[in-house]
Amino acid sequence: LNGDISINNLTRMQQTNGLPDVVFHLAGGSSVGVAMANPHEDFTKTVLSTMDLIEWLRQNSPSTRIVAVSSAAVYGSEHIGPIQENVKLSPLSTYGYHKLIMEELCRSYATIFGLNIVIPRIFSVYGKGLKKQLLWDLCGKIQSGEPVELSGSGNELRDWIDVRNVVVGLERLSHLASVQAPAVNLASGVAISVNRIASLILSEWNDSALSSSKATFNGHSRLGDPYSLVADVKNIKSLEILDDLINIEQGVQEYVSWYRSQN
Repeated sequence: LNGDISINNLTRMQQTNGLPDVVFHLAGGSSVGVAMANPHEDFTKTVLSTMDLIEWLRQNSPSTRIVAVSSAAVYGSEHIGPIQENVKLSPLSTYGYHKLIMEELCRSYATIFGLNIVIPRIFSVYGKGLKKQLLWDLCGKIQSGEPVELSGSGNELRDWIDVRNVVVGLERLSHLASVQAPAVNLASGVAISVNRIASLILSEWNDSALSSSKATFNGHSRLGDPYSLVADVKNIKSLEILDDLINIEQGVQEYVSWYRSQN
């Protein structure tokens, strides 16, 4: 059913398909920049949609397991090195604050009403089919012949995970849903600089005219972007949530090949 998360739409789905065993809740805002420019819209997408969902489940299907997907943006900018799930949460953007409010809503319904919830915090997702964010923008600049100039210093660190690993991780994490509403990092645990990502994409483009090209950085960080977001992945490793992580070299190679096949 293509539509907003609302009481009416959820009821329509129930009438057609019955009550769900598991809900994978990924609806909400998906861009730090858009959330900073339009905070009310992002709040509606992220927080109010979650409220409607969990309230509907409380009334109609309280035994359903809920995988309420959050973001590494809840951690903010005060972290160096791998970030554990139990650190102080200090969002740097409206996007991150809204994800944190969503998490707290879920915890309140787990604690007070007994809903079974797990909260994966996903880091930097990429993969074939993604038509926005860093990899998409880089490929677009290269194809158009524009200079490859990016924000920041290039030394900013991110933890990249292929969407295929995310899908497997979410399915396996669903079995951890409980009234404790645990938060679990879903990431690779590998710190990779933005400059490294840009270099990989340029080298994979296989265009002799660009073989020696390099990305340049303007030194201006975007509002809401922390310097380092890298996960501590001890929990998912101990729980054997992820096997056969796709490495960044393979993932970027496949992304560039997909992009060129589409454009």
